[in-house]
Amino acid sequence: MVQTSKRLVSTDAERYLLVYMIAVLIIFTALFIVFFMVFQKRKNKLLLDKIKRQQKFEEEISKTQTEIQEQTLKNIGWELHDNVGQLLAVVSMQLNLLATQVSEEIKEKGNDTNKVISESLKEVRSLSKTLNNEVILNIGFEESITSELDRIKRMKFASAELHTKGDKVEISNKKHEIIIFRILQEFFSNSVKYSEAKNLKVVLHYQPEMLQIVASDDGKGFDMNDVEKGSGLINMES
Repeated sequence: MVQTSKRLVSTDAERYLLVYMIAVLIIFTALFIVFFMVFQKRKNKLLLDKIKRQQKFEEEISKTQTEIQEQTLKNIGWELHDNVGQLLAVVSMQLNLLATQVSEEIKEKGNDTNKVISESLKEVRSLSKTLNNEVILNIGFEESITSELDRIKRMKFASAELHTKGDKVEISNKKHEIIIFRILQEFFSNSVKYSEAKNLKVVLHYQPEMLQIVASDDGKGFDMNDVEKGSGLINMES
C-alpha cells in the first residue's frame, strides 16, 4: 500500500516536471521567435533606411546634374543671342551701308550675302530660345516642340511634324517638361547628324494615367546591340 502511494507521488512529480519543462521550452521558443522578429524588423528598417538614403542621394546628384546642364545651356543661349546675334546684326548693317557705295553688280551679291546672314541670325535667335528653359516653360511644352521641329525642318528635313492624340493633360511637374524636351532635342540632333532622314515625326499620345511619346524618322537607323554609345544616347539615357 505504501509502495503504491510512493509510485503515485513519483508519477505526479515526473508529470509536473515534464509539464514544467515543456512550458519552459515553449516560453523560450516564444521569446526566441519574438526576439528574431524584432531583430528582423529592425534589420529590415535599417536596410530600408539605407536604400532610401541612397535613393535620395542619387536624386540629389541627378537634380544637381540637371541644374548644371540647364544653367550651361542657358548661358550658351545667352551667348548666342547677345554676342553671336549682335555680331551678325552688325555685319548685316555694315553690308547695307556698303551697298550704298558699290556698283549694282556688287550690291546684288551683297544682298544675297545679307539674306544668308539674316537667315543665320534668325536661326541663332531661334536656337538660343530652345536652350533657355525659362523660355520653354513660358511658351509651353507642345509649342516648344513645334518651334524646334520648325527650326529643324528649315535646316534639313522635307517634313517635321508634331501630332497629338487624346485629351491634352498638363504635366504637373514643369521640370519634367524640360527633361522630356531635352530628350527629344537630343533625338532631333542625332537625326540631323546621323540618320540621313528626310522626314521627322513626333506623336504625343495623352492617356488618363500617362503620356506616351513616339519620336521617329525615316533614316537608316542603327542596331542598339552593335552601336557604340555616343554622347547623344548617354545624354538621353541620363
